Amino acid sequence: MFDDPNVVLHCEKIDKIYPGTKALDGVSFDLLKGKVNVLIGENGAGKSTLMKMIAGIEQPSAGKMYMDGEEVYFKDTNAARAKGIGIIHQELSLFPNLTVYQNIFMCHEQKNGLFLNDKKHIEGARKIMERLEHEIPPETMVGDLRVGQQQMVEIARNLIQDDLRVLIMDEPTSSLSAAEVKVLFKIMRELLEQGISIVYISHRLEEIMEIGDHVTILRDGKYVADADVKDIELSWIVENMVGKNTQYHRFERSIDLDHAEKVLEVKDLRLPKKGGGWLLDDVSLYLKKGEVLGVYGLLGAGRSELFECLMGMHPEHTGTIIYQGKQIAVKDIASQIKNGFALVPEDRQRQGLIQTLDICKNASIASLKNYTTGPFCNDAKENTAVDGQIKELHIKVADKHLPILSLSGGNQQKVVISKGLLTNPTVLLLDEPSRGIDIGAKTEVFEIIHQLSEQGLSIIVISSELKEIMAIADRIYVLSNGKLTGELSGDDITEDNLVRASYAGLGTGKHAS
Repeated sequence: MFDDPNVVLHCEKIDKIYPGTKALDGVSFDLLKGKVNVLIGENGAGKSTLMKMIAGIEQPSAGKMYMDGEEVYFKDTNAARAKGIGIIHQELSLFPNLTVYQNIFMCHEQKNGLFLNDKKHIEGARKIMERLEHEIPPETMVGDLRVGQQQMVEIARNLIQDDLRVLIMDEPTSSLSAAEVKVLFKIMRELLEQGISIVYISHRLEEIMEIGDHVTILRDGKYVADADVKDIELSWIVENMVGKNTQYHRFERSIDLDHAEKVLEVKDLRLPKKGGGWLLDDVSLYLKKGEVLGVYGLLGAGRSELFECLMGMHPEHTGTIIYQGKQIAVKDIASQIKNGFALVPEDRQRQGLIQTLDICKNASIASLKNYTTGPFCNDAKENTAVDGQIKELHIKVADKHLPILSLSGGNQQKVVISKGLLTNPTVLLLDEPSRGIDIGAKTEVFEIIHQLSEQGLSIIVISSELKEIMAIADRIYVLSNGKLTGELSGDDITEDNLVRASYAGLGTGKHAS
């Protein structure tokens, strides 16, 4: 029996055991009423697992949960939803072959007699998307939307629930631009005023300090500490998460980039948009050997499309691409991998992983030809290569032959990075490589990027986080509305210059200084 008027839900000594691992070990957690309850920890700490218990997606191996002074047990998501609990997943759980309004009203369908009232669905979807300041036509297929837009649809699905009491938000801002994050925070404050309690999982520590009320930290499946946000500083969070104060820092380069040769030149790259206009409009840039080149911009600026053109995913593009001193015709993905290009995509679930394969095969799938002897796969050679990547990228894995979905989100991302590295690329394209990765793992990934560049690998990185891209990039191009609006290096790389350039071309009249 547990009854506290300030606590909407109480977890008492929750255990969760999977084959080969104990994801949660005696975790007790109070979800405070009408507050933003921040839950943080490194990847694999057990955050998402605990939330799955509360949302009815998974059931505890041991322990109890209480609401309104009574013990509750959620056998499935419907049971949790009946108690007013909704969840926004880190990995999007949308139907790409259905429209925006069909996704929003899934399991909340409204009927007109025997038939679905699609007129009401469309109007309801339009209103909720306007509230989220994303006026996407409700009839749009979700599969045609960018990841950030899909994230807003995922959020909208939960906001239509009338009896909502608890909203769990697992990395809701990982695909959102800074402007979209502000809109989300505004909605969150409105929900708090309505008496709704929020659980907020994020690796972006500045966000936590801005929007959070109370912080609980998990490490290796165990409770570590909790405190009110007003009583703590960032250093306290980091030290409890990883046991040390980790900060982003610029790496000292030993390579003389001023005299380094150009590995890649892109001239007048254009990519047409369906219905007219341009996704990329006369973009020209270059990349030197051993350089870490940053690409920054708001969502929809054309960043991912740039990478997709370089990887042969848009044969309709025009422009000139010069690689290692020779003009090349970019035909398809296979030929670009053969040429020495590798891409780590933004959306790891749909584009980076094959969910039916194990960890080892996901890492080696793009480079299998390197481990074949005649028609057969040399398992020993493959295992050695994958083991090297697991060690180098610090991938937390008990057995590389377990399913890929047994890993936490951040470790899945590291597997996608290792897949690219195993193709032995000359140019590595990293699209949001730290998305869904905790601060400790981010630092490790940044260190790996630095080491690879020091070894002569040329890297282009897309990042939505200003501090990240400023820390790792030698030079930064800024895109806005498909156009190149800034090129910054040295002392010109400042937050102010990056933000100004990212809004140029959007009708503000501002340009990088």
